[in-house]
Amino acid sequence: MSSEKKAETIESKEWYLAAHAPEGVPTSDHLRLRTVNVSLAVDSIPNSHVVIETLYISIDPYLRAIMTGIDDGLYLSQFQINQVISAFGIGRVIRSKESTYSEGDFVLCPFLPVAEYSVVQPSHLHLRKIDPASGISFTDYLSTLGPSGFAAWVAIEVVGNPRSGSNVFISAAAGGVGMHAGQLAKLKGCNVIGSTGSNEKVKLLKELGFDDAFNYKSSESFDAALSKYFPNGIDFYLDNVGGKMLEAVLNHVNSKAHIVLCGMISEYNKVWTERDGVRNLMNMIGKEVKMEGFMMGSSMHRFGDFAKQMETYIKEGKISSKHVIYNGIESFLEGLGSIFSSSNMGKVVIQVKSKA
Repeated sequence: MSSEKKAETIESKEWYLAAHAPEGVPTSDHLRLRTVNVSLAVDSIPNSHVVIETLYISIDPYLRAIMTGIDDGLYLSQFQINQVISAFGIGRVIRSKESTYSEGDFVLCPFLPVAEYSVVQPSHLHLRKIDPASGISFTDYLSTLGPSGFAAWVAIEVVGNPRSGSNVFISAAAGGVGMHAGQLAKLKGCNVIGSTGSNEKVKLLKELGFDDAFNYKSSESFDAALSKYFPNGIDFYLDNVGGKMLEAVLNHVNSKAHIVLCGMISEYNKVWTERDGVRNLMNMIGKEVKMEGFMMGSSMHRFGDFAKQMETYIKEGKISSKHVIYNGIESFLEGLGSIFSSSNMGKVVIQVKSKA
């Protein structure tokens, strides 16, 4: 009999918001870890609820935007003070009072509490069962089939849809969104070049099938790099960075170019009055450039199409990903901070516990 079966309560560590962080990378002043007791007694679990043991948590840039306490930029509902942080994650059902779920089921949850154990209502959190024998790894469920993969798919397949032969530029290309977007654009027959922050990441992008990539930190300037790698101009730009890179791109776009704004990680830790402005927007008029942002929520009706296509690509070996694994619930704050440091190669995931 497992330890959970024997115990009526179990200790659980959970991350909660102690203070909003309007600027800068969140620290232990803003996010704190506390220990609570979670009851496993059947009578204490509300009807239509389950107890989840968290296995993996996905770290995504959008989390930063909902810790500011400011209705700005992405206009996402903010975490409240003392609220447990939630994120895209995978867990295992260890108690169930919901007929659809049984003990031992593995589930994917878009809003899983960042806690070792939690009591949740599946219908409110959009839980979905996953099969560990499907041939798809849990880390792939959080990356290629998770928020970063879906953002990349919406950007390339739904919003942008670059034509075969287009010159495609992707910034932050070694991150969770960028590496998937580049591979999807290659599958559409595009010429794809990415920017990233180290020579090691440049090597990774080439291994993933990018036509080329450059380390922006070792370039003379953004403008010089884009002149070198796009002598015939840019037809499509997926912006994950914003700021000065976006400004540089506008000096190298072709007529009728399309710019899709997915994220602006260089600006997330600044209040809006300190963010880098773009001074050459007039180029959009003369070259009739289309620039648009998107939110994944507006394309949730396409999630089934996305999952089906990406699962096929994974099984056929046409899409792959790179993961950075942090171990233990205690590492959540470190993992979150790492995505703003350019130190990671690939998708950041917290492994809370093994699936055994």
